[in-house]
Amino acid sequence: MILTPVVAAKTRRELVSLTRLQWRLVLLSGLLLAIHFLSWIMSLSLTSVAASVVLMTTHPIFAAVGSYVLLDEPLEKRMVLALIVAVIGGAIIGLGDLGRGTHQLLGDLLALVGGISAAGYFLIGRRLRARLSLMGYAYPVYGSAAVILFVVLLISGLPRFPERPETWFWLGAMALGPQILGHSSLNWALRYLSATFVTLATLGEPVGSTLLAWWLLGEKPTIWAVVGGLLILGGIVVASRAERPEGTAYGDNSAPRR
Repeated sequence: MILTPVVAAKTRRELVSLTRLQWRLVLLSGLLLAIHFLSWIMSLSLTSVAASVVLMTTHPIFAAVGSYVLLDEPLEKRMVLALIVAVIGGAIIGLGDLGRGTHQLLGDLLALVGGISAAGYFLIGRRLRARLSLMGYAYPVYGSAAVILFVVLLISGLPRFPERPETWFWLGAMALGPQILGHSSLNWALRYLSATFVTLATLGEPVGSTLLAWWLLGEKPTIWAVVGGLLILGGIVVASRAERPEGTAYGDNSAPRR
């Protein structure tokens, strides 16, 4: 609902001109995004915030392999090193959380499914953003994901609308912040950067979520979280250098490598 006025004014013709293959990929991306949100958010009720986010952020591994196999994007040695360092950092945060007794197998598996589906979502975005504008891609993807999730909600038998008024405020804040600004920023970057690098940038989530969980939920970060967070940030720095050769500006609008 938030994006419809913008799309109706500027992107309507592009949406009408999408090919059948593009529509199929867009809808598949929306399905993967819906699976990502459904599985990841469900996992938060079964395991800790740190464990859930860490397992979800394994998607760079799947994105790196998928980029290599499906998009012919080579894995530079520094990118592999960045993946290893960042994943080790995420694992350290998760290991530190083991001692709290908050892990449950189903929650961990759901978070992992969220990571795998996110990797597929980013890979499709990498391909389609080479031809489509940001809104030409994001609007139908977000819309189809919303429809799929609402259908799941109807089938589940859970309340269809929030019972408390303040919940509407937080839902709106999530739509404007993490979704429209956050996911759209990542989808914008997919036109210029590999899916592997874009997913690596999201590895900062365990750091931010751990701090927020400390503030809002009283889950004090351990030394494991601090060490793991530093490794994750180090991996992101290494990846940023691997993604752009020396002398290449970030403003370069060249198409993705094929």
